[in-house]
Amino acid sequence: MEFRDYYRVLGVERGASQEDIKRAYRRLARKYHPDVSRESDADARFKEVGEAYEL
Repeated sequence: MEFRDYYRVLGVERGASQEDIKRAYRRLARKYHPDVSRESDADARFKEVGEAYEL
């Protein structure tokens, strides 16, 4: 199993508040949403951001 630093995925510090984490998630979810983003890896990034936020 591969270790993922979910704080890094969301772009926040380890000591970030729940509000900061939520704000980062929403920003990245909008950026990488497959219906919005034209990037080829948007779907995978969107899923990765969602997984990071769930934990």
